[in-house]
Amino acid sequence: MRREGWLDRFLCKIADTPAGCWQWSGYLLPSGYAQFWRDGQKLYAHRVAYEAVRGPIPDGLVIDHLCRNRACANPDHLEAVTSRTNTLRGIGFCAVRARQTHCIHGHPFDSANTYVAPNGTRKCRTCRAAARDRSRRHRREVTRAAA
Repeated sequence: MRREGWLDRFLCKIADTPAGCWQWSGYLLPSGYAQFWRDGQKLYAHRVAYEAVRGPIPDGLVIDHLCRNRACANPDHLEAVTSRTNTLRGIGFCAVRARQTHCIHGHPFDSANTYVAPNGTRKCRTCRAAARDRSRRHRREVTRAAA
């Protein structure tokens, strides 16, 4: 009895899509990532595909799906990048905030009007000054009213 190679099993679980993705038809994790068993190990299918075509993933890098399809295993849609780059390319909260060019009141996030808070978030100097002025006015009014 001939044992089927892992590459044959891998390729049987791929279906082409009009967008060019290699859609995984095997098991998908609840997060949407494709999973594949090879040599007794559970591996991400996109990492297996990348390593099969491009070689080992460099230390310190992760694989980014350029097509934003987590179930895609097309090596042409995959790129080895830093975790930070992968996060900032995404659509999550951190990525959206990093792409903001203005505060919620419309003031620009530029070097003159921006400071970084201790928690690492960007803050608007104009809005901070306005809040400080409002607080001072409020304290003065409270002091006058009490007299």
